[in-house]
Amino acid sequence: MMFIGENNLKKVAASAIVSWPFKISSGANKVRLSFSVVAGPDAENAPEWTVSLHDATEGEIWTNDSSRTEVSIDFPGKEPKELKLEVICPNGARYGDSVKTVITADAEDGTATMEFDAVAQQSIMVLKTQIDQEKTVANELASKANKAKDKDIYAILSPAGLRGYVFVEGMNTDRVRDLSKDIKKARNFIEGEADISEISPYLTPVSAVVGIVEGDIVELVNGPFKGEKARVQQIDQGKEEITVELVEAMVPIPVTVKGDSVRLIEKEK
Repeated sequence: MMFIGENNLKKVAASAIVSWPFKISSGANKVRLSFSVVAGPDAENAPEWTVSLHDATEGEIWTNDSSRTEVSIDFPGKEPKELKLEVICPNGARYGDSVKTVITADAEDGTATMEFDAVAQQSIMVLKTQIDQEKTVANELASKANKAKDKDIYAILSPAGLRGYVFVEGMNTDRVRDLSKDIKKARNFIEGEADISEISPYLTPVSAVVGIVEGDIVELVNGPFKGEKARVQQIDQGKEEITVELVEAMVPIPVTVKGDSVRLIEKEK
């Protein structure tokens, strides 16, 4: 009698599902499985997790929604039985909430036990907004989150250059959605979650002079020469500064400005 398979710790967001495929090998014709499900760290006040066991055909063998604490399964031909334990994290889960499921298999050829652990983690949700109103939505959502009794939103990101979307990191996805309902410029949340790898490019500041080379034509967008066209003469990557010469100036005078003070309008030919 033995369990075959991995039972590594799984991190799961609210309302999401994690699972562990595994096998039970036994020389007996029938095996009795008993279950223990304990939520933590505060068992009395922890939200209810949904735990279920399925066979290879996706049929449900057992769930903690029922009053049964054990089931019997047949082993035709005494071949290893393919099973899958599935855990659904509750909407009301808080960061660090967990559930421990212990399955004990008992048969004529012995007893074996395997433990499966899952812990709640925050979700990264993507909120659609009206174009060019991303900052407004992010600020209004942050204000509502700060006033809310339950601190369900941990972070809000409105990346420069990403139009029509705001990233929201939170725990209780239902309450996060509720907080955004009355924000006029907010639209709806995209189904599913974003992975940290999808937003990591927005977490690293991009140099203001990226994409600009000597000879490019730019427009000055602030300062005393705002609105003037200029040709790029030199770029200081370290300081993120650009030296330009005004195109229409009678006497070409070099002017050094910050990279975010220009807008590229024509690449060097």
